[in-house]
Amino acid sequence: MEAKLQQVKERYEEVTSAMSDPSVFDDPDHYTELSKEHSELKELVELYEEWKGIKNQLKGNKELIEDGDDPEITEMAEEENKELKPRLEELEEEIKFKLIPKDPDDSKNVIVEIRAGTGGDEAAIFAGDLFDMYRRYAEKMGWKQNIMSVSESEKGGYKEIVFGLEGDEVYGKMKYESGVHRVQRVPDTETQGRVHTSAATVAVLPEAEEVDIDVNMSDIRVDTFRASGAGGQHVNKTDSAIRLTHEPSGVVVECQQERSQHQNKEKAMTMLRSKLYEMEEEKLRKERAEERKSQVSTGDRSAKIRTYNFPQSRLTDHRINLTLYNLDDIMKGEIGEVIKALRVQDNLEKLNAVME
Repeated sequence: MEAKLQQVKERYEEVTSAMSDPSVFDDPDHYTELSKEHSELKELVELYEEWKGIKNQLKGNKELIEDGDDPEITEMAEEENKELKPRLEELEEEIKFKLIPKDPDDSKNVIVEIRAGTGGDEAAIFAGDLFDMYRRYAEKMGWKQNIMSVSESEKGGYKEIVFGLEGDEVYGKMKYESGVHRVQRVPDTETQGRVHTSAATVAVLPEAEEVDIDVNMSDIRVDTFRASGAGGQHVNKTDSAIRLTHEPSGVVVECQQERSQHQNKEKAMTMLRSKLYEMEEEKLRKERAEERKSQVSTGDRSAKIRTYNFPQSRLTDHRINLTLYNLDDIMKGEIGEVIKALRVQDNLEKLNAVME
């Protein structure tokens, strides 16, 4: 650990020196990057200096105790060590977690796609339940939500729903929701009282800005069509809905929630950029996964991550073997405990990788 901390200190000194160079003020973006890095490194360097100071104090006290020439000084050294050792342990834990590399995407807003999977009408109803769960969680977190695309099911719920979430550390919390969510319950349409198993797929994409990914407009085919919705909702008499096809990758997105074609195109472009950005990030994740086998996967969209068993009011997250028996509360948006457990496990895995 000390070798890594020494490297951090050397980098901190490099950044401090770079910030004092007058030429850096000519490049505001570079200066902002340096300032941010300086701020993050400074906190870790200060902890490192305190840690080194306590280590030296303990070493000096040990020598005094071993000499034992003066009983009063020996007693004082022993008493001081009793206070210093717990603080040293606290510092070591704090330093370890600050050494974990931050995911730059954690601070981003997200686009969430929920699609009904196996199970027909019941899968669509479950997709609607998941949307409601995330909507309530977002409200508790103070996040802003906006609907981007909806395909409603005749029996309730959604064949597909796409929505954005904006706020503080949204991707850092929501990224663990990507994957297949399985539900076990008796559908309303079931006359024999049998438990059915259905599924819905959730994809959480970090919202990409124009600076994150360069999209060539000549690669995009734009189609317009008339918006439609169940029961006559959101129906326009003009071709305001937008479909964008990124021809090199085959990625297709559409948006019909807004009344104006311009607004729909703007939302669709955000969705497209985010999908293309996620494709690039997934390639990197797969490369990293070969080096570090993670239980808390955030990349595999086909992985069954969670089961919601309604007869037993049980939620099981299969990645970390977490089982909770408060499913009613969870479906009302109380998913903070699950997300916290996943974040802790992910950080522990990253910490182990850093300390190897």
